[in-house]
Amino acid sequence: MSEDASTLWDGILSGGHRTALHCWEGDGYEAHPWDLMAGDAERMTAGLRRAGVEPGTRVAAILTNGPQVVRGILGVWLAGGALASLPVPARGMDAEEYGRQLLAIHAKLEPVLFLLEERMLGLLPEDLREALGARSWESFLDTGRVEATPPGEDELAFIQFSSGSTSAPKGCMLTPRAILSQVLLNWQMIGGPELSEDDVGVTWLPLSHDMGLFGQLISAWVIDRGIYMSTPERFMLSPRTWFDDMAEVGAVLAAGTNTALHLAARSYRNAAPPRELAVKTCIVGGERVEWETLQLVGELLGPYGFRSEALMPAYGMAEATLAVTATPVSEPPRRIVVDAIALAEGELEEVEPDSPTATSVVSSGVPCRGVELPGASGELGEIRVRSDSLALGYYGDPGLTAERFRDGVLRTGDLGFVSDGYLYPVGRVDDVISIGGRKVYAREIEVAIEALEGVRRGCSTVVEQPDGGGGRLTLCVELKGEEGDYDSLAAEAATLAMAKAAVPLDACMFLPRGSLPKTPSGKIQRHRCRQLLDAGRFRPLATVETG
Repeated sequence: MSEDASTLWDGILSGGHRTALHCWEGDGYEAHPWDLMAGDAERMTAGLRRAGVEPGTRVAAILTNGPQVVRGILGVWLAGGALASLPVPARGMDAEEYGRQLLAIHAKLEPVLFLLEERMLGLLPEDLREALGARSWESFLDTGRVEATPPGEDELAFIQFSSGSTSAPKGCMLTPRAILSQVLLNWQMIGGPELSEDDVGVTWLPLSHDMGLFGQLISAWVIDRGIYMSTPERFMLSPRTWFDDMAEVGAVLAAGTNTALHLAARSYRNAAPPRELAVKTCIVGGERVEWETLQLVGELLGPYGFRSEALMPAYGMAEATLAVTATPVSEPPRRIVVDAIALAEGELEEVEPDSPTATSVVSSGVPCRGVELPGASGELGEIRVRSDSLALGYYGDPGLTAERFRDGVLRTGDLGFVSDGYLYPVGRVDDVISIGGRKVYAREIEVAIEALEGVRRGCSTVVEQPDGGGGRLTLCVELKGEEGDYDSLAAEAATLAMAKAAVPLDACMFLPRGSLPKTPSGKIQRHRCRQLLDAGRFRPLATVETG
């Protein structure tokens, strides 16, 4: 199929696909041609129908990166079901807490099935498997074919549970029309008409996340583009596998978060990729993009063919299926340098880059095809989105749906401003903390502190706790090792917080690696950090009072 697909199902089932999905099998990639994948999915539908999947039903699933999962996604749709992607375990979440989360979502969804890979089935306690009605994707292979009855264009087809960085996961309801709109938008965004059949991509992003599922897998399938799919686990064990794989297969397309890009780039400090890189587009999103990360890519990977023009900072969310804005193809990233203290208080005051209070805000580009940003201006404010790929709302939560989705416009809960038509996201409304009557954006403090020697990048959060006489601010931060001069680090952090945002920290809690809860895409879950701190469940290396 091509970019002129009239429906999502036409794009996937049209036949005549020339390319394939290549899945990482532990010691290399194995090719799975798209048309054969579609045929295998059709031969799952009889078994799924016997298990209760039919039009109007819901199927809960854990979407891990495997070929049987990909077949099963289409199989559920062809049997008529709406697929709900449940969160994978967040970093810092124990088995008991994860089980409670699954049961809570399951009770709201009332699915006819709960599906996951065979290799994961045995990891669930027997009583939880029974309560969820869990079965494996593999158990439905070659069970027969029934007439395809996929969801209609404006019917519920997918429920994308958000990553839960600021609250409990919310289920965004998507239609086939919205998904196809996003696929075509994505294709235009990366300059698809100028790409050839040989221009393939490499992804390790989890299929449980919109960036991995819609931005990579479904877009590649509909447009008939070859793609190599690794796993998040492999990336975390060795971040350099991302660009090593791209060099080996000659891939030109990639997408990842700012944190992932930083981890991958720094892995090349003392070693070169196996071959020259030919990256044409590397989408960077999922969290605020940092100018220092983009510079690091140029410094360490530029000598091997990674041009700055290939970096594409973008902005999106599950409520819009995925992308909202993106930097135009072959255009280098933009930034505006502002005063950090003024920004922390919600004001925009441009300064020179060498100013002691300077901070860079990176642009996420211009609105994608068919997207508008109503009310956007040069003033810092909440980002609002109108798009053909907006969700219907939140599953089982009409109150929140009415609050966030109004007259075809989404209130995102994100803060940003527009300059010369380019969007500059700054942070979440939820990142605002109250200090002596001032409203301060905590992320400005955290970014500065993460530049300190010994601090893990993307592993700090400022937590506000009531203490009777006002808010108490504790910096929770992970260190690269378990030894250090905690008093000196705390003093440096407190100094930075005051210099960057005029904020007095009351305490610094130093934590071992892996302590802070994160979403699968790497964003810190602020609400869970606050809960863990309040409950005394962190096991700090040291806590230093700074107030």
